[in-house]
Amino acid sequence: MMRVVLATIAATLTAAMLSACAGLPPPEARTLSSALPVTEGETTTLGRAIAPLLAEQPNGQSGFRTLPEAREAFAVRYLMIENAEKTLDVQYYIWRRDKTGMLLLYALRDAADRGVRVRLLLDDLNTGRLDGDLAALAEHPNIEIRLFNPFPVRASRTLGFIQDFNRANRRMHNKSMTADNQATIIGGRNIGDQYFAAGNGFLFNDLDVLAIGPVVNEVSEQFDAYWASLSTYPVEGIIPELDDAARLVIDQRAHARIQNDRVEDYLHTVSDTPFVHELLTGSGPQWTWAEARMVSDSPTKGLGLANGEELITHELQEAIGQPEFRVDLISPYFVPTRAGVDGLVALAEQGVEIMILTNSLEATDVALVHAGYAKWRKELLEAGIRIFETKAMVGVRELGDEPERDRSPGRFGSGASSLHAKTFSVDRKRVFIGSFNFDPRSASLNTELGFVIESRELAEEIDNAFLDRIPWRAYEVRLASSGRLYWLERREGHIQRHDIDPNTTRLKRTAVRILSFLPIDWLL
Repeated sequence: MMRVVLATIAATLTAAMLSACAGLPPPEARTLSSALPVTEGETTTLGRAIAPLLAEQPNGQSGFRTLPEAREAFAVRYLMIENAEKTLDVQYYIWRRDKTGMLLLYALRDAADRGVRVRLLLDDLNTGRLDGDLAALAEHPNIEIRLFNPFPVRASRTLGFIQDFNRANRRMHNKSMTADNQATIIGGRNIGDQYFAAGNGFLFNDLDVLAIGPVVNEVSEQFDAYWASLSTYPVEGIIPELDDAARLVIDQRAHARIQNDRVEDYLHTVSDTPFVHELLTGSGPQWTWAEARMVSDSPTKGLGLANGEELITHELQEAIGQPEFRVDLISPYFVPTRAGVDGLVALAEQGVEIMILTNSLEATDVALVHAGYAKWRKELLEAGIRIFETKAMVGVRELGDEPERDRSPGRFGSGASSLHAKTFSVDRKRVFIGSFNFDPRSASLNTELGFVIESRELAEEIDNAFLDRIPWRAYEVRLASSGRLYWLERREGHIQRHDIDPNTTRLKRTAVRILSFLPIDWLL
């Protein structure tokens, strides 16, 4: 019996490897397309609504509305899709096959039914469960779907890594949705219930920004570059074509997922968000107007071919410049490495005040990444840099709100939450919002996207969060005279000291300590 099982496994692996060796389809097998010209977008309903707002502002300024609240972030995306008239360009790292993922996916199909041209670009690392849905949607004449660094063997991502690790290890982490080349959303959120507070499970506390004005076309040009790059492939050449029976099953399952009472309840709750109320009453959102620059990696980074000037790290350095007196950094996956620590310490020695917010061991969803960060805490603290680590908690609606420590999940809340926002401010006058983590993977392996916004208003929001609100929802890490770390937890009426990582097990702490000695920072 064992020989039969082993023979079956061997035959399966051999077949899979032979299939993998078949490789990817030729890059010539794709259509050419580009973003909607700005002048055409201005004739849409969205364009006409935005035009008076832009006319009141100095040339070159764009409008921004931050989206820290999860349901509001979903509502804006849903409304953007519903109101698009000509084009939707959509680019994401993760798209879950859950309630919100299917709601937005089939909203794209409805837009295509109205005649909207939809271009959907997804990183292929997490699309396995969506294969059938993507194949079905790609049959629509107004929908084109492409995958970034796809896996030829659909049944196993592991085999894909074995076959071509250098390529498969490079992922597209960009996140954007652009309607009629008039409005765009970029930031830290992927598509899924965990990002939009649509379930009773884990919640990522995140930050996006809605933008209008000149910076939107910069995002569209970035999308076109990725869409045409040699790292992207039409889904038809990667995912097998569906037969009628499979197509019917996929459609039935999709409708079952999005047509039930819980989804209706969620949509009802979303419709009550302040942003939707503003739109329905005609009052409109409160925009922050500022000059801004889109920063991103060249898509050639997905093949390991980007030079230094084509990397987001270079663009960030050019856009941000040399900090003079203050840096506030928020990064869920903070792995500074030796070079990053040296740079931060050098700034601190020059008198720059630095505050960092990242996930605690209690809150992180990737303990391995925490190991790449924890070993540097002492050296950063010795330089006078202040470090805060978020608590895992329920019901946090905005970055920095005072937490609810009740561990019972709310109706649409989560049993636990984790920081996922990626933002930093410099000298209280400029701010970055996007997908870039302060870690080696963002710097060297993944492609990233974001805005550098020249806005005192937005920068001061982050500063004020560190001064007034973050201390209440995070542990502040301190260094004792003995050289040991301890954590301060601010509670109403008192401060509690923890001498070990709060709310963690000995096993987890030991595992992180062991992992921190491994030379794997470059993978994190």
